[in-house]
Amino acid sequence: MNGTSAIQVSVIEPVGKALEKTKQILFSPFEWSKWFTIGFCAWLAFLGEGGGSGGSNGGRHGGSPDFGHIRHSIESNLYWIIPVGIVVGFIVIAICLVLLWLRSRGKFMFLYCVAKNKATVVYPWTEYAREANSLFLFKIVLWLISMVCIIPLVVGWIVVIIPIARAERFLPAMIGIIAVLTLITLLVAIVFSIILKFTEDFVVPVMFIHRIRCMDAWKRVWELVKNNSGRFVLFILFAIVLSLAIGTILVAAAIATCCCACCLMMLPYLGTVLLLPILVF
Repeated sequence: MNGTSAIQVSVIEPVGKALEKTKQILFSPFEWSKWFTIGFCAWLAFLGEGGGSGGSNGGRHGGSPDFGHIRHSIESNLYWIIPVGIVVGFIVIAICLVLLWLRSRGKFMFLYCVAKNKATVVYPWTEYAREANSLFLFKIVLWLISMVCIIPLVVGWIVVIIPIARAERFLPAMIGIIAVLTLITLLVAIVFSIILKFTEDFVVPVMFIHRIRCMDAWKRVWELVKNNSGRFVLFILFAIVLSLAIGTILVAAAIATCCCACCLMMLPYLGTVLLLPILVF
């Protein structure tokens, strides 16, 4: 740890090395079995992180909602709504925990394949179980902390939105409250996004190299961040630009193939295999 402050990090230099490494792993030589095996580890590493988004447009029909009637309907059916809600909630939490655990194992499996240029599943699954479980527990704690921050914000938004919906007009007195809530919401989202980003991009590799637990790796990474704060800010900005560039390429590919590529990339596992060069990079 004493030498950590002397370590200098670069943002641009790894790009060329990453391109060369990607070429070496996937194309020198090209092997279908290797591609699909590493693709499976990558799929496991990002399991459940993707997904589509949808929305619906509601029209105003017959005036404002009858909140009194809605509340009465809910109260009269609480005898089954509460038990069903509890059961559904536990099922959703259980599924999320299983996916998070599998992703934690997959992170080290995929990283092993990339770092060692090997296509294997069983060895990294068992060899890095301790580190993966440590990452899993860290993310659970981080998730609980985020809930403590998010729930008051959700309550605040509900308290603001319901009066506006009932009055069917925007109240000028709400402008200040909405501005404060928006600012706090953005701040919380940015902070937790950066923590997750640093965990994925820096903490996991440090755990992998030094075979240490998540919090020990975070201590090492934090020392680097403190002594290279400007470079890490540049890294975040560069990562945003890189993500936009990759997103533009994917959109262009979808348009060029009349959305056929987009449909293929949305398929479980197969989409990950198609995107493997980007993920390895």
